[in-house]
Amino acid sequence: MPKIDLDAIPQSNATGYPDPFDKAVEGRWWKRLAPAGGLTEMGASHVVLKPGAWSSQRHWHVGEDELLVMLSGEAVLIEDEGRTVLRAGDICAWPKGVENGHHLVNETEEDCVFVAISAGEDTSGSYPDIDLAFNETGFVHKDGSPY
Repeated sequence: MPKIDLDAIPQSNATGYPDPFDKAVEGRWWKRLAPAGGLTEMGASHVVLKPGAWSSQRHWHVGEDELLVMLSGEAVLIEDEGRTVLRAGDICAWPKGVENGHHLVNETEEDCVFVAISAGEDTSGSYPDIDLAFNETGFVHKDGSPY
């Protein structure tokens, strides 16, 4: 089984979010693990959240399961049910189709690091706090009109 060289994978903080929703994730730095390992049926990313950064806008997926494993630091998981502090070793899962908006926020002065894994056909989903959704065409307003 090949070992993935994390240092050899390019790091990015790019996002497809339209303005102004992109600002909260400027301090999110990711490396795509799945392509580096030759994986084609799932997504996996190594993510560093700088202090104050969000992992994403709070969202949920219609057709994609998500799993998150905290590696270091601390972040606050914000879901429909409230806030939960996550630390190294904590694991979270969100089944596809469950309308539970979620994201992580680094409210500390230190970086936090996690691995995010996804599987399934991610054709659509929504962001409960803002006028944003996504479908097979990209980001749209909740009325379906494009950004």
